[in-house]
Amino acid sequence: MSYTVTFWGVRGSIPTPGAATVRYGGNTPCVSISRAPDTLIILDAGSGIRPLGHELMKRKDRLLSASILLTHTHWDHIQGLPFFKPLSVKGNYFRVYGAPQEGVALEAILDRQMEPMVFPVPLKALGASLTVTEVAQEEFEVDGFRVRSLRLRHPGTTLGYRLSPREGGPDLAYITDNELGPGGVYAVPADWRRELCRALSGVDTMIHDTMYNDEMITIRAGWGHSTPTQAVELAAECGCRRLILFHHEPEHDDEAVDGMLAGARAHAARVAPDLRVEAAMEGMSLRF
Repeated sequence: MSYTVTFWGVRGSIPTPGAATVRYGGNTPCVSISRAPDTLIILDAGSGIRPLGHELMKRKDRLLSASILLTHTHWDHIQGLPFFKPLSVKGNYFRVYGAPQEGVALEAILDRQMEPMVFPVPLKALGASLTVTEVAQEEFEVDGFRVRSLRLRHPGTTLGYRLSPREGGPDLAYITDNELGPGGVYAVPADWRRELCRALSGVDTMIHDTMYNDEMITIRAGWGHSTPTQAVELAAECGCRRLILFHHEPEHDDEAVDGMLAGARAHAARVAPDLRVEAAMEGMSLRF
């Protein structure tokens, strides 16, 4: 089965528009998976979902049905949802999947970011139909893909996803906001790293959090993020063919991301010569 992956937002924490980030982009996480004729899966709903929505609104001849997989509900991963124009169209239908947080239901969290004191239009006033399904670490099916959700090392309940085409084809892993180093205390078992590698074994392409460089990680251990070096080593351990550096630090301009990419490629040449390493850019598309 063939499909296309497109990056609409690649930045972490906060949008960073401006001349210094124009090449890689300043929107927060949003990645789409499309398959002809109408299948659409959206990974996260950061500010990048807004330009995706503008593109989808050009399809004036038919209504839209799509699935949105949320990794977690930190604001950089849901802040674009109120500005996603297809949600305003009556007859459109969206299915949202994700985890509750600290005993608060996922639907309640999405409602709260659009309460009257912080946003003028409540979620339930939008024209499209919306259903919310809570998931944990489990397997389920979405729009022709078998999805395996994986618990990650990040504050709160954070999930990664491995998507496998039901009809066959390359697998994709979306592993953002994940601390591979020893920092932090998280609700994961002692054998978490071994089980993560088992779950990701043989994946074709891995999109992974590489927010910090090797110097920054020493002072931000426990913040729930990784370095390009750590992601390369995970990809090598899992037998991954391609690694996409993702969730770029908001303080990093285009030149800084260039440097992190160069360092990751140099490390890959030493530990995994066959691994292809790229850095996520807004507008970049991968065809499988």
